[in-house]
Amino acid sequence: MKAIQLKEPKNFQRIEIEEPKSPAPGEVLVRVDRVGICGTDLGGYLGKMPFFSYPRIPGHELGVEILEVGPDVSNVKPGDRCSVEPYINCQECYSCRRGYTNCCRHHKTLGVMCDGGLTERILLPARKMHLANNLTAEQCALVETLAIGCHAVNRGNPKPPESVLIIGAGPIGLSAVEFAKLSGAKTIVMDMVDSRLEFVRNKMGVPDTILTKGDGEEIKQLEALTNGELADVVIDATGSNRSMAQALNYCAFKGRLVFVGITQANVELPHAPALHRRELDILASRNALSSDFTRIIQLIESGEINTDPWITHRTSFDSMIDEFEQFTKPETGVIKAVVEVH
Repeated sequence: MKAIQLKEPKNFQRIEIEEPKSPAPGEVLVRVDRVGICGTDLGGYLGKMPFFSYPRIPGHELGVEILEVGPDVSNVKPGDRCSVEPYINCQECYSCRRGYTNCCRHHKTLGVMCDGGLTERILLPARKMHLANNLTAEQCALVETLAIGCHAVNRGNPKPPESVLIIGAGPIGLSAVEFAKLSGAKTIVMDMVDSRLEFVRNKMGVPDTILTKGDGEEIKQLEALTNGELADVVIDATGSNRSMAQALNYCAFKGRLVFVGITQANVELPHAPALHRRELDILASRNALSSDFTRIIQLIESGEINTDPWITHRTSFDSMIDEFEQFTKPETGVIKAVVEVH
């Protein structure tokens, strides 16, 4: 059975692996139809993702079809289309017992800490299947990306008439934009790449954007958009330690700062003038919860989230290795690339 393995940074290889066995109790055998490529995959490819281990079969944004179910599985049946919640949790640790399955102490994400879905068929826990028969396979593969943004916005909890600033208009930042808009708060997006901000304005319907040039003018622009108060909630989706340190300066007094991007570098935060004086809350956001997946599928079904603008690049399984490098370059205009496995 064919699979694609990232042997080491910048070194994909086509491999053959054994066919999965029949599903055991609690398992399902699925056919992988679509695999989304996200920042984690790009970071793993570039050697910049701290949780990534090698060699690894990537793929955690999955649109799948159920082929066979284990003897005790009742939540899905053969033929069902599903989105996969790729966060494999132990169900027994302190976090899991309290319902925080996204930050399980023994957490493993498919395609990051254990092999993922860039293959034809795979055995997965039935409890991680989210039924989505009214969605396309591509839409199913988008759900996980949207879930990351959903959870990050939930962590910041913006409400009208508050303002929320999202820094970084890559896929994770854009997923946060979707849910910032749904919160009813004033949504503002900041990025260093003007083409991304153009996408935000023209495709996502967010008129208030800030192009940062590193000259300090972005604070003045943010003040102009927030009546001089700055942002009640700031979500940094850049994965840049410099951006994350600077983000405190965009927070209003008693504001909330959410770090959803990941960096391997230290983040040095100014304490007295920004953090302490303003009594800021600093929050981390990791992965997502099962309820986020359920909500997103319903929002796509109802049309409240339009997935049409999201997928800008498509590649076949056989062409992915040759085309992957372009997905790391913002100048190609890539927002979301999807691998067509079947």
